[in-house]
Amino acid sequence: MAPPNRKHAHRPLTLRDVSEASGVSEMTVSRVLRNSGDVSAGTRARVLEAARTLGYVPNKIAGALASQRVNLVAVVIPSLSNMVFPEVLTGMTEVLDQTDLQPVVGVTHYSLEREEKVLYEMLSWRPSGVIVAGLEHSDASRAMLTSAGIPVVEIMDIDGTPIDSAVGISHRRAGREMAEEIIAAGYRNIAFLGTKMPLDFRAQKRLQGFTEALEKAGLGVVDREFYSGGSALAKGREMTAAILGRNPDLDFIYYSNDMIGAGGLLYCLEHGYDIPGQIGLAGFNGVELLDGLPRQLATMDACRAEIGRRAARIIAARVERPEAEPADPDRVSVLLPRLSPGDTLRRP
Repeated sequence: MAPPNRKHAHRPLTLRDVSEASGVSEMTVSRVLRNSGDVSAGTRARVLEAARTLGYVPNKIAGALASQRVNLVAVVIPSLSNMVFPEVLTGMTEVLDQTDLQPVVGVTHYSLEREEKVLYEMLSWRPSGVIVAGLEHSDASRAMLTSAGIPVVEIMDIDGTPIDSAVGISHRRAGREMAEEIIAAGYRNIAFLGTKMPLDFRAQKRLQGFTEALEKAGLGVVDREFYSGGSALAKGREMTAAILGRNPDLDFIYYSNDMIGAGGLLYCLEHGYDIPGQIGLAGFNGVELLDGLPRQLATMDACRAEIGRRAARIIAARVERPEAEPADPDRVSVLLPRLSPGDTLRRP
């Protein structure tokens, strides 16, 4: 059963839709979804499969409010420990504080399965809009978002097709531009150190853009190392030590984020590497917390606060005028990150 077409997403799904899809009565559907009453295992499975495929989410406030909506914006992000997302939330609240809308945050830990559960619970309270990080979702999550009948803004990434609207940067372009800068500076033996692969889709896209630019110049990634979990600074040091131990002739390391890049920078400084002469280093995100390092790490600003502000403005405008949908060119809001060479990337 295919999820409903986006053109029909203005009307939230009802018990009748699930009833028609599963071939049982609305009362039986209600019993199954409330986990009450005597329903056969086969019927229960058929109803649950129909609901999941359609993207139906029960309404926990049915009958409680005339509008059937609450002034909440569901914000679904991968992490609160990653310093990227608090800045995004700050941008959102700057805008939402001027409205009656309040953000409520759910965390997925970079898991599509966890995202599905978070969306199910948050949508059951009938928020006025959803802001969700990334363009990659499970089929069930995509069906729920498509069928919710509310504005949905996917943030951080524009390398793909949004469900409704998207605000972010092109991570493939970011990786490509960093590679071009590294090549122009004369580096040739280049490695990549990444985190949370393969769960961090945006880091994957930066690596894709990075390797494509290297290949275009007749180069390749000499070595790569990945990790998940643990202290980013400590892991950055650990991975840098490991990759330089395997490849002492490396002259550049590109890190998937600034925090592991900072760990790598500290390791190289402690071990007497000439930076950026002997070896260059670069990260991603433009984290201001690292401004106090002995050297400024080359990086690229991911426009975090502005992403949050723009996403919140889209939700607020659509809630104020629910009948108005953005024109196709307005569905994707593209921001352009700025590359900063810092002290760890030679000037071309």
